[in-house]
Amino acid sequence: MDIKQLDAMNAYAQAARTGTSGLTGRDGDDGLSAIGAQGSAFGSLVDGVMGDVAASSGTMETVGVQSLVNQADLVDVVTAVSNAEMVVDTVVTVRDKVLNAYNDILKMPI
Repeated sequence: MDIKQLDAMNAYAQAARTGTSGLTGRDGDDGLSAIGAQGSAFGSLVDGVMGDVAASSGTMETVGVQSLVNQADLVDVVTAVSNAEMVVDTVVTVRDKVLNAYNDILKMPI
């Protein structure tokens, strides 16, 4: 992992710790009323995606173990592995896009 990615992860962690404090609009409205008191929408999105990755990985492992004891077909194993690979590829692609956007923001003149 390079330095810029670590900077991005540290910035996100700091933003998650501070929450939405200091993000007020012109009328005192924070502009984030749809988020509610549960945290940031991005944080919820990341939690949901990581849950999907864990679920698909668990399914893949379960089907793999079942195939070892002849309780699952090879088609089921291939389908589970393909599904898990697709979910992980999607997460990696979104992560790359977020990091590219962060780097573009860093390059903007003040």
